[in-house]
Amino acid sequence: MATGFALLSISPLYEKEVFRALDKEIEEIVEVHPLFGEYDILIKIRTENINMIGDVVLKKIRSLKGVSDSKTLISTRSLSGDE
Repeated sequence: MATGFALLSISPLYEKEVFRALDKEIEEIVEVHPLFGEYDILIKIRTENINMIGDVVLKKIRSLKGVSDSKTLISTRSLSGDE
């Protein structure tokens, strides 16, 4: 199992639409958090392998109308021991 995080910038007026799509339409996304600051949304992605995280970001997330920028972070492992 691979875990990644993505920070997303959303064009004005698309925040609710993008948030809803991320939360309901992309099964690999396990958490969605609205943010204040440089980025608008933080998401947690879980896939079978690291390559699939890139596919999800490129093909499913960045293709959503309103997503203007993203930064993807790949997790090496959990330090909490829960995973």
